[in-house]
Amino acid sequence: MWSRKKQLIIVRGGGDIATGTIHRLHRCGYPVMVLETGYPSAIRRQVAFSEAVYDGTSQVEGTVCVRVKDFGEAKKVLKEGDVPLMVDPDCQVLKEVRPWALVDAILAKKNLGTNRQMADKTIALGPGFYAGRDVDLVVETMRGHNLGRLIGNGEAQANTGVPGVIAGYGKERVIHSPAGGILLDKVHIGDKVKKGQTIAVIVTGQGEVAVEATLDGLVRGLIRPGYPVTKGLKIADIDPRESEFENCFTISDKARCIAGSVLEGLLYLEAKQEWT
Repeated sequence: MWSRKKQLIIVRGGGDIATGTIHRLHRCGYPVMVLETGYPSAIRRQVAFSEAVYDGTSQVEGTVCVRVKDFGEAKKVLKEGDVPLMVDPDCQVLKEVRPWALVDAILAKKNLGTNRQMADKTIALGPGFYAGRDVDLVVETMRGHNLGRLIGNGEAQANTGVPGVIAGYGKERVIHSPAGGILLDKVHIGDKVKKGQTIAVIVTGQGEVAVEATLDGLVRGLIRPGYPVTKGLKIADIDPRESEFENCFTISDKARCIAGSVLEGLLYLEAKQEWT
């Protein structure tokens, strides 16, 4: 088991789904390093390691993620038992180190440069990748019967743009920005809101545009205040189950399912390598 300490895994992306995978791999003893953009736009910020880009550190369910400047600092953080995060959207760190495995968890619905030459084992989450060509394995991220399924040859289901249904609500629970500008919050993650309540405003050149709650429930996710949003950008998520307060601050069932599949995929690729 302790040989895992030498099996560095680089994860591209630190949003809430990626964080589920990072958290699982870290707990299983793998050294994990996260690569992010300079301005991540996570909605479920309380469970996204990407917040370390702004705050320097981020803690999710007992695991600490620390922003670092370079790979030298990253090695120190790994030695201390934490997860380093570097702003490196183009994977320049690969010029200094070849990871044991690389996981693309950006969930951009398209490939932003990940390829099989980046590591001995490569896995990507969701659509935009062809398993067996772009990466070794693809993990299905669409809710439903195939959620978490490992794909060794082919692609994940195309993005439908329709959120998963919770308590009978689907697209209603996700809020997109009505205008472009700077978002200022009026509520916080975990707050109870009523349909029609102003949860944020978008400051534009012509004034403020209100962002209203689309249903009664809990604010499960809300983009960081001060973020420059574009019209149509996903900025908030409301959970209609008011009794599920703790869910706002813990890794989701979907993220845990996908994390388990990534772990399975890595162990499968490792075993396959030994067989051959």
